[in-house]
Amino acid sequence: MDTIVDNTGRRLALRLLLEREARGWSQAELAARSGVSKASVSKIERGEMSPTAVTLVRLAGAFDLTLAGLLLRAEDGGERLARAADQPLWRDPETGYVRKQVFACPDHPVEVVEVELPAGARVVMPASSYAHIRQVVRVQRGELALVEGGRREVLQPGDALGFGPPTEVTFANESGAPCSYLVMLARR
Repeated sequence: MDTIVDNTGRRLALRLLLEREARGWSQAELAARSGVSKASVSKIERGEMSPTAVTLVRLAGAFDLTLAGLLLRAEDGGERLARAADQPLWRDPETGYVRKQVFACPDHPVEVVEVELPAGARVVMPASSYAHIRQVVRVQRGELALVEGGRREVLQPGDALGFGPPTEVTFANESGAPCSYLVMLARR
C-alpha cells in the first residue's frame, strides 16, 4: 500500500473538534455519547494521541457518521472520481491496520474501503458502528477470520460475506501473512 499521509492525524483532530463544536457539545458530552473517555477526546483533539480504529468508529457514531464519512470530512474530499493517488490512507496505531478510502462521496450511498490487516492482528468493532450501514467484506489476499454475533467464518481470497443485523464484529488475521480485503458499505 502507499505511504501514510503525514498530516492526516492533524486534519482528523481538527475535524473532530469542528464536528463537536458544530453540535454545541462539550468534550464531556462527546465522551458520554461515544463511550470514549473525556481525557482521550481532549488528547485526540489536541493531536497528542492517535486514535485507534475502534475509538474513531465510536466517535464517528456519536456524530451519526460512518468511519469513512468522518475520514472523508477530515480529508475534505467527496469527488465522484477517486484517483488512486488521492485516496487517503489511515493507519491504526494499535494494530498497524491500514485503511484506504477507495471511494466515498457525501451524495452517494455506497462507500468502498480497502484494508490491510497485518499478520496476527485483530480489530473488534462495536455494534454501534453498523447501526446505519449495511456492509459486505470481500477478501483479496490472505485469510480473514470474522466473528459476527457469535458466528465465526474464515474467508479466503475471493470469498465475500454480507453482514446481518448490527452486532459486535471481530476481524482477525490469524495467519502469518498480511490479509487484504475490501469493505463495501451502503448507508441505510
